[in-house]
Amino acid sequence: MSSIVVEAFITLDGLVQAPGGPEEDPEEGFEHGGWQFRDSPVGLGEILEEWESRTEALLLGRKTYEIFAGAWGVWDENAEGFQGELTKRYNRIPKYVASRTLSEVGWKNSQLLGPDVPAAVKKLRAEPGGEIRVWGSGVLIKTLAEHDLVDEYRLVVYPLVLGSGKKLFSDGFPLSTFDLVETRALSAGVLVNIYRPSNAG
Repeated sequence: MSSIVVEAFITLDGLVQAPGGPEEDPEEGFEHGGWQFRDSPVGLGEILEEWESRTEALLLGRKTYEIFAGAWGVWDENAEGFQGELTKRYNRIPKYVASRTLSEVGWKNSQLLGPDVPAAVKKLRAEPGGEIRVWGSGVLIKTLAEHDLVDEYRLVVYPLVLGSGKKLFSDGFPLSTFDLVETRALSAGVLVNIYRPSNAG
């Protein structure tokens, strides 16, 4: 059986929009893109490398897929360090895309899930394998949570309040309770928290 693992950089007010850069997702006039890099905590790179070494597939909503395809899908696999390693991994592993509007996907090893996303993800999860990684994809995560299809949330929490933007746990998110299975304090006040749904397992 595979596991569905959500990873996110998140602020104290629960926002996850455009942590990586100003052009990443400026939707709805979001002006704080790149907030994750205001403080770069010591040790986070090593944690992310360890997590991503276990990524066997990506599960993405349309918007996140397009952002990733325009970044990891075109970046140089021979770049030094983690970026090159992750570019190679992301290009080679399967990418599963939830979309109501796309009719085709061009990034290699990508495929659309079809109209019944929960059923398709349930089938993927039942197959042997490792971690299926979800980044971004807030609408998709909400759908997965509604069908008890998320096994773990790995949240990198920044001591920052932005006041507006897209939330990981948006209005209408299903009632959920979690067990905190691991927490680590990094520099700059950043916390790495790992949660599992209380009904998991």
